[in-house]
Amino acid sequence: MEGETYHIPALLPEAINGLNIREAGVYVDATFGGGGHSAAILAALGSEGRLFGFDRDTDALANAPADSRFTFVHSNFRYISNFMRYHGVEHVDGILADLGVSFHHFDTADRGFSFRSDAPLDMRMNRNGGKTAADILADYPEEELSRLFRTYTDLKNPRALTSAIVRARAEAPVDTTFRLVEAARKAISPQREKKDLAQVFQALRIEVNDEMGALKALLGQAAEVLRPGGRLAVITYHSIEDRMVKNFIRSGNVEGIVDKDFYGRVSTPWKQVNRSPLVPSEEEVERNPRARSAKLRVAELL
Repeated sequence: MEGETYHIPALLPEAINGLNIREAGVYVDATFGGGGHSAAILAALGSEGRLFGFDRDTDALANAPADSRFTFVHSNFRYISNFMRYHGVEHVDGILADLGVSFHHFDTADRGFSFRSDAPLDMRMNRNGGKTAADILADYPEEELSRLFRTYTDLKNPRALTSAIVRARAEAPVDTTFRLVEAARKAISPQREKKDLAQVFQALRIEVNDEMGALKALLGQAAEVLRPGGRLAVITYHSIEDRMVKNFIRSGNVEGIVDKDFYGRVSTPWKQVNRSPLVPSEEEVERNPRARSAKLRVAELL
């Protein structure tokens, strides 16, 4: 990966501050990627500290630091509690999850994450198994495709997009990025083409990797894995993720169902560290435009 910027971590100082790192603490970087957040956590840890970096993509292993305090876990973060038990860790002091896609995935054409280059429609973070985006476009019934684009995009007419793809696949497989672009163009506005295509690709990526299911699993296990007083810091990039995290911190569940005690107090095991999400400064966005939509929410386990 020489000569390539794998990723530029968003909201780096804010995330590290949010974790309130103890020198001898144990931490999890649930989305290791290029290792930027992990490097900053390691810099704040003392010699007794430990850090576990999760990533399901084998490409990320090349970024693992040669540091005895660091353990790379080649797995989806949805299995965090299992792997902490496997490594003999009862509780950790902080969990950080940056839910953004690494530059590496967008910039490596044959991964199929971007509409800028023609490539097979793959989009799997873990290329060792599971359905590709091409499989989904080939196999999903029209109603299921419509549900996907209705749920994961803000497109004005997701049903028209679905119909265009169904017509296209009847003629020839929609199995490359440019074939998808060709089909989608018949149902989106030319004035919004780049924005709408980005949403189409985002929706497929979310479905391929079950990103919402993984996030829900991580949040659901956070209270079990963290010690009391431990911090959970999550950086989101679109409204669905952010709403799930916001609801979870406020109510203890991603649906936002509030349970109140006899006195009308909301029952949740979390304390909000910041009342509003932290967002990148103008200077950060200028340096790293892809951080523009990032939002950081931090919670402490009571």
